[in-house]
Amino acid sequence: MVKISPSVLSCDFADFGNEVKKITSCGAEYIHIDVMDGHFVPNISFGFPIVEAARKSTSAVLDVHLMISDPEKYAEKFAKSGADIITFHYEAVENSEELIDKIHSFGIKAGISIKPKTPPEVLENLIKKVDLVLVMTVEPGFGGQKLIPECAEKVKIIKKMCENAGCSPEIEVDGGITAENVNMLKEYGANVIVAGSFVFKADDTAEAIRQLKE
Repeated sequence: MVKISPSVLSCDFADFGNEVKKITSCGAEYIHIDVMDGHFVPNISFGFPIVEAARKSTSAVLDVHLMISDPEKYAEKFAKSGADIITFHYEAVENSEELIDKIHSFGIKAGISIKPKTPPEVLENLIKKVDLVLVMTVEPGFGGQKLIPECAEKVKIIKKMCENAGCSPEIEVDGGITAENVNMLKEYGANVIVAGSFVFKADDTAEAIRQLKE
């Protein structure tokens, strides 16, 4: 089953609680929260208070994406703030296995992400340990970008890697996803779709989510 994880980076923060409630009532299973520090990526977004506010507004899965340096320093606080999944970047840590184990110790799911220029093969020895693999289909840091076609090919490689390893983590894609390109990503093996502008800027939120699912 394909799940939709709208990125609140594109929502109306003046009405944050209602925005979160609206997208879940329209069919979104996950809420994607992009945490950016201005160091690992060239932008700053938000931190613990937004996760806490989202947790108060919904029972949906909080899908927290740490685009930050030293994610191991902050993982526990994000878990305590209400995250259900914490995804960190392979490029940001020296020992991915250690951080995966640490996140699991908080009783939540662990995900790992790769940037567009990182080859998917780096995940081969980690794929069986994680609950989710996030393939960035744009350079992380800003919303509203166009999908990089070469990144979509990574989904196919990771799907095959999982099959060879006998495991089935969720495969999530994030960046420039619309109704025009989502079917290709799903055919390649993606089953969690992150979309920001396409969902939050739509005239009909439920229809936008339906288009991504079907």
